[in-house]
Amino acid sequence: MPDLRAIIARNRAGEAIAIPSVCTAHPDALEASLTLAETLDQPIVIEATSNQVNQDGGYTGLKPADFIRFVKEIAARSHVTHERILFGGDHLGPQAWRKLPADQAMEKAHRMVADYAAAGFTKLHLDCSEGCAGEPAQLPDAITATRSAALAATALKNAPDPGRLLFVIGTEVPPPGGARADDHGDIPPTTPDSAKATLAAHADAFTAAHIPLDLIGGLVVQPGVEFSPMEVHHLPLARDPGLRAALTDWPQTCLEAHSTDYQHAEAYPRLAELGFAFQKVGPALTFAWREALYALDTIRAQTGWATGPSLPDRMEAVMLADPTHWQAHVHGPDQRLQRHFGLADRIRYYWPAPQAQEAVRRLLTDLADKRLPDPLLSAHFRADEIASARASHYPLPRALALARVQTALRPYFFTGPRT
Repeated sequence: MPDLRAIIARNRAGEAIAIPSVCTAHPDALEASLTLAETLDQPIVIEATSNQVNQDGGYTGLKPADFIRFVKEIAARSHVTHERILFGGDHLGPQAWRKLPADQAMEKAHRMVADYAAAGFTKLHLDCSEGCAGEPAQLPDAITATRSAALAATALKNAPDPGRLLFVIGTEVPPPGGARADDHGDIPPTTPDSAKATLAAHADAFTAAHIPLDLIGGLVVQPGVEFSPMEVHHLPLARDPGLRAALTDWPQTCLEAHSTDYQHAEAYPRLAELGFAFQKVGPALTFAWREALYALDTIRAQTGWATGPSLPDRMEAVMLADPTHWQAHVHGPDQRLQRHFGLADRIRYYWPAPQAQEAVRRLLTDLADKRLPDPLLSAHFRADEIASARASHYPLPRALALARVQTALRPYFFTGPRT
């Protein structure tokens, strides 16, 4: 079983080591991620978010135990060792119900955290930083910490093995839609003083709740990475915001980075050097899946093999029929462009729709029995993706899409095989 505490200890000792936390419920993105971890003999964390998976089913229709079973079934079909997989819960708090008064929203959050812990999730990000009805948008450290400690107590009561739980805390969590750049186009990192204040508030709250502080294994802070709808804010590699110093009195705790998608490959070991042993990725993986499918659709159109409307046109119809997942995030004159190619990848919510499933099935079927020589593929896929796909047991079109997802995830595995 991967040992997160051992990874934290090695990182705190100065080793540039980190583990990726993959946040997605897309079955093909999950399969690509799991098989890559297996191929590289690396541990991996698979995370579910509170609005995606909860006691009411979330937007996936999955409850916490369902999600673990879902991932394990994918792993079994893909011959991936279950023991290399850890399960994490992301943004566990009242967010999904924050339109309710705080007491009602927190009651639901407690039920959710109890279910996550009982199901076997062991890495729990407790996020009570956002206000509920009648409260400020961002809450003070003291309130956030008190609510997080209460959720931690609920998790401990419901976990089959409480000693395996590891809590991630933080109050400077990137808001929905991402952090905002300053007037100079930079994403300001969290200051060490702010990080210390957050830790102090949680120390007080966890101590008051009689919860050992060594269960706090991660602190979410902003290292200076983010992506907007059409632009990536890359990590300034030479900058050190000094956040490791905030952990001086917390030897069991590392830093956690959110929104690390789309960074240059050298950013991930640099983040590890800066103390970020937990690095989260999600939209970049489903973006890569969409990118590969659209490339295959272009090949289908160029060769005259299409048997109906293009995949982008079909997905546009699906998204326009139900704007729930993109309407609040897409603005301006280029809305179709953002719906299909935005880095937040709002289109990922629509792949489970029956019309979308049929469109993807039709695309892969149209290409399944066709000869796809390298000169045709190389305009759209990297040489290593083509080689990997040709070595796969899957039909070439689907194998190419899986390989593109692995291209997006591979830079997170920079530490080499386990020893």
